[in-house]
Amino acid sequence: MKYRQFGKLDWQASVLGFGAMRLPLTDQDMAHIDEDEAIRMLRHAIDHGVNYLDTAAPYHMGNSEKLVGKALKGGYRRKVKLATKLSAMMLRSADELDRYFASQLERLQTDKIDFYLFHGLNQPFWKLMQEWRAIRWAEGKMAAGQIGHLGFSFHDEYPVFKEIVDGYDNWSLCQLQYNYMDVHYQAGRRGLKYAAGKGLAVVVMEPIRGGLLTKKPPEAVARVWRNSPVNRSPAEWALQWVWNHPQVSVALSGMSTMSQVKENLAAAERSGPGKLSQEELAFLNRVRKAYLGTSPVPCTKCNYCMPCPNGVEIPTIFDMLNESTIYDDFTHAHDRYMGFGPDALKEDQRADRCQECRECTEKCPQHIAIPDFLKKAHEKLFVKGYRPPFPVE
Repeated sequence: MKYRQFGKLDWQASVLGFGAMRLPLTDQDMAHIDEDEAIRMLRHAIDHGVNYLDTAAPYHMGNSEKLVGKALKGGYRRKVKLATKLSAMMLRSADELDRYFASQLERLQTDKIDFYLFHGLNQPFWKLMQEWRAIRWAEGKMAAGQIGHLGFSFHDEYPVFKEIVDGYDNWSLCQLQYNYMDVHYQAGRRGLKYAAGKGLAVVVMEPIRGGLLTKKPPEAVARVWRNSPVNRSPAEWALQWVWNHPQVSVALSGMSTMSQVKENLAAAERSGPGKLSQEELAFLNRVRKAYLGTSPVPCTKCNYCMPCPNGVEIPTIFDMLNESTIYDDFTHAHDRYMGFGPDALKEDQRADRCQECRECTEKCPQHIAIPDFLKKAHEKLFVKGYRPPFPVE
């Protein structure tokens, strides 16, 4: 296993971290973890050098933390740094913070969380954490020895990321989405460099985009892959691209099978900052452009169509439709469109609020038939009888 400095801390983290949100299942229900296999996978990873383990209360409908607690028995707890999160979306008020945290310690069968992250911060959640004085509350847990270090995971745009980084002097880490497709998505490369420059450890989530970058690609993308300059699996290409950045401390992988664990462990051994050649980086840029070329809506997110007089979030909706179509996976988009998660739409921002005034089409430099595409987006993204992945406690 390779290790890297973890921000300003006197600790070396394994370049591969285990994200416990896509553990093996016994059936199609995310709540039904195959416990024996999941424990075997986690312990195999730890036995082979993984020392950073990430979970959260919402994962696997509340069962991820329980599973992790079981896996870390028998001496494994002292071999890893454990990260979990304060998921504000599960709470109604600051009065629930103590009960929520106590339940996490109980599920994890531990008396201390090494890294406690504010989960999925965006502008509204950051404001809520300030209103709840959540940092002061967490510092009390740190003083009591129940939390080691504070951090946050992030889902918003770069200016919000910078505001959060600058909003507290004692962050130890941040967690952001970054992969060769999401170079400029949300915090993106600017956020990566800014956080590292401020001394924060950067933990990258979705380096393989939740496994989407390993799925059978569209033919236009497959043609590019057939000219790969190096024989690597799609998963390793994605991981090596992330590890190529010296600012990255840990790349989290939500591994679902033992074969994935073994493949990623082997890839980690071959990793290093600056190891990819210019030819290899250029190749991945061609892959990225090929994926983007399969987008159904030629929207460049210039925002000339905004604000919509009826409140429709046009570029966001088109981005959701394009992303879901590119990877042939609508799961996350359905949640976002139906109002669930830190980057969700509100009901009055959906595509069905379009009144076809066509003010947007007159402003669009791409001459997109926006109302027509909004109708298609609503047909694809709206879920009748939608139920969120987990309830508020």
